[in-house]
Amino acid sequence: MDLTRAALLAGGAAVAGAINAVAGGGTLVSFPAAIAAGLPPLAANATNAVALTPASLASAWAYRRELSRDYRVLGVLFLPSLLGGVAGSALLLVTPQRVFDAAVPGLVLVATLLLLWQNLRPAKPSAKDGSAQRGAADGGAAERFALPSRPWLVFLLQFLVSVYGGYFGAGIGIMMLALLSSFAGNVDIHRLNGIKTVLASLINGVAALAFLFAGAVDAVATPIMMGAAVIGSLAGAMVARRLEPRMVRWFVVALGLVLTAKLAWDRFGA
Repeated sequence: MDLTRAALLAGGAAVAGAINAVAGGGTLVSFPAAIAAGLPPLAANATNAVALTPASLASAWAYRRELSRDYRVLGVLFLPSLLGGVAGSALLLVTPQRVFDAAVPGLVLVATLLLLWQNLRPAKPSAKDGSAQRGAADGGAAERFALPSRPWLVFLLQFLVSVYGGYFGAGIGIMMLALLSSFAGNVDIHRLNGIKTVLASLINGVAALAFLFAGAVDAVATPIMMGAAVIGSLAGAMVARRLEPRMVRWFVVALGLVLTAKLAWDRFGA
């Protein structure tokens, strides 16, 4: 492989890893980069899933402090993520991609609007005076997830998001952040990001195993993209954890709108 193609793969994967650590949507950088480097679409998609899995794990490790308080939520969402990742990867291998692609812009737009609605809602009053300040000081320890009274609905929604993630995955981080925000109350966005990265690594990991088993992965491009994505994800997670939570939320909304426009143009544009 020549240096130009290697640089395209590494650069796209590094940027994708950083974007995924902050919000999600990095696939829309690394996937086109793989196509530009000469990989066929299916191989580019499969290689991208394999390469970004260790990057998701690296991001999750960077959020380990936040994750130490949220094992209960991870337990609720683990099984639908696993099952959805299996179903989505199988769907990619046996059905035409164009059928699912038609719905992608709408899915990302709905997820983005959900997060926008969450941003515009007035903050809920704290249970005690000064609890918000204490929560900010210790990374949100004073805040607890309000698990929904109907967990089956969250299970179903996470399963559907995971099916999409196993199939292609562009914008999956935004969808999961929107779902988490819908029942998380005022929980710190960095904690939501930590949960999102763990679930994304699970979904990507399941899909990666399926693609490896099917022989759909490019053996030369994968290690190049994998190493660059890990570096990018660690850098992105470190930066994101130092930002004002509200800034991260608005960045996610802006990114979601850009992703929606890009997906819609790719699908329906001239």
